[in-house]
Formats: sequence, C-alpha cells, structure tokens
Amino acid sequence: MTQTTVLTGITTTGTPHLGNYVGAIRPAIEASKQTNVSPFYFLADYHALIKCNDPEKVHQSSLEIAATWLALGLDTDNATFYRQSDVPEIMELSWMLTCVTAKGLMNRSHAYKAMVAENNAATNNDAADKGITMGLFSYPILMAADMLIFNANKVPVGKDQIQHIEMARDIASRFNHIYGEHFTLPEAIIDDKASILSGLDGRKMSKSYNNTIPLFSPEKKLKKLINKIKTNSLEPGEAKDTEGCTLFSTYKAFASEAEVAEISQQYAAGIAWGEMKKVLFEKINTEISPARERYEALLNDPEFIEQKLQEGAEKARAISKPFLVELRQAIGIKKFS
Repeated sequence: MTQTTVLTGITTTGTPHLGNYVGAIRPAIEASKQTNVSPFYFLADYHALIKCNDPEKVHQSSLEIAATWLALGLDTDNATFYRQSDVPEIMELSWMLTCVTAKGLMNRSHAYKAMVAENNAATNNDAADKGITMGLFSYPILMAADMLIFNANKVPVGKDQIQHIEMARDIASRFNHIYGEHFTLPEAIIDDKASILSGLDGRKMSKSYNNTIPLFSPEKKLKKLINKIKTNSLEPGEAKDTEGCTLFSTYKAFASEAEVAEISQQYAAGIAWGEMKKVLFEKINTEISPARERYEALLNDPEFIEQKLQEGAEKARAISKPFLVELRQAIGIKKFS
C-alpha cells in the first residue's frame, strides 16, 4: 500500500491555545493514526527566530508544544515527530534552494510585502525595508526545505498559507530543471471544515491580538477566561442570534450535531449569557481535562519528551541523510574518489 507523506510544522513562539487545537492540532492528531499516511510533525524552532529574539521563550515554547502533542495522543509509532534543528540536512538544503531561488519570487511574499507597505505608510517611503531581516525575507525558502527534504506530497495549511506551497513548488521545479528530477511537488491541503475560533474580543484567536485561551489552562483560569468572552447586552429571555456569536461558534467546535441543535433552540429561547458560558466551560473542560493531566506530567518529565524527539529525529534523518548525499552529487559537491 502506497503511503502519502503529509507534513505539518508548528512554530515555537508561544503556548498552544484553543484556536490551535481545533484548527490544526486535533485534526493532525487524528491523521497521525491513519495507516495509509506517513505523517511528519515538527517543531519549527529555526522559524521561531524570525519572530522571536527571546531564547527562553523559544525553548519553553518548544517544550510546551511537544508536551501538548504527546499529551493529546500523537501516534509517534506511525508519525515522525521531531525538532527542526535536530535535522541539519534541512538547513543545508535551504542553502541549496536559496541558490536557485529568484529574488523576485521572494519579493512577492505576502509577509514581506505587508511589512514594506507598513513601513512605507509610516515613513513616507524613506525606509521601506526597515526592521526586515533576511530571515523574514527568505523564510519561504526554509519552508520549502522543510517540505522537500522529505518529498512531502500533502501539506495542510490555512488559506493564508497557500502562497508558501506555491513558492515551494516553484523552487522545486527550478531545482529539478537545473539538476534533474529530485523533488516531488507538494500540494496544499485546505480543510474548509476546519474551525477558526474567535478570541476573547471577537477577533480571530491569535497570540498577536493577545486574545487567546491557552489550551491547558487550569480549570479556574479556563472558567475565568471564558467568562471574559465578549457578548452583546441582550438580557436573559431575549432571543439571541447564533450567527457571529463567539460563545456559540466555540461550543460548535467541541459539541456534537445534536448538542449544537439543542443549544440553538436555547438561543432562540433566550438563554442567559452567564448560563451559556457555564455550558461552554463544561463542554471544553470535559474534553481537555484528561489531556491536561498528561500535559502537566510531561512538563515535569522533559527527559521523556527529549527521548521522543530524538527518536523522531533518528527516523527523519534516516530519510534526509541519504537524500542529501544524492542532492550533493547532483549539484557537483562530492568526493574525488
């Protein structure tokens, strides 16, 4: 049976929150158990350096994210779970790809263009590249290396990340054209059903907005944060609209169809916001509690986490090392005898 290689990276710049869980982590954990898929999940710690210059934050985030995935039941027997920095072939490939990537392609990167536009608006075109590092400018190349070193067939991404897959395909095609066919062109997987949670203020849940609910918040803190979720001023007994309601959309991401139908009727009947927040807390806490206990235990056992990551790195390098030898041969970097 032919397996499909699916690859997902998690940038180590913060604590996982509920939005990460329902949008990416939960579906990826489920996929890690599929026998027809060869899943690769990695901690993108070198990518983190683009956004974060705090060494302790990057290190702590790596620990928390690894503990999160393991606590939630990632199947490390089937999946390859590793730290990006433990697979040096990725960085070497990144340089090879840099040498065939057109600067014009990088100029079109959404992240780069957004920062240039922001600078232009603030400085009247005097410093378009202010604050832009080469890491930010060229990180799509490192992303391409992440995918191409394992010849990933599928890469799950949000709609805002499709460009990175397209760039990786362009870079791989250029390399293949110059040096022969070595890379599979990755395809983006867009899950239109994936839930995008709103944060405490109604905007998309994001660390950038400081509106997140950490995934493994203790019960008391979880209840407190849910109580902070913004609602309108409708009184108990007044019919409420489920559309655009953060409480309802979050509940929907955790509840069954029957439970969603029931709560919809309660909205029409005028459920009190305080009561709805209590219902939401109970639903989330019930699903998260068992993993929360495992998570706390794992944080107190970093040696076990390190062991799992090293086992994953060994599996990953069993693929990346011989492939890198092949690529070196292709570009003319090889021994004389």
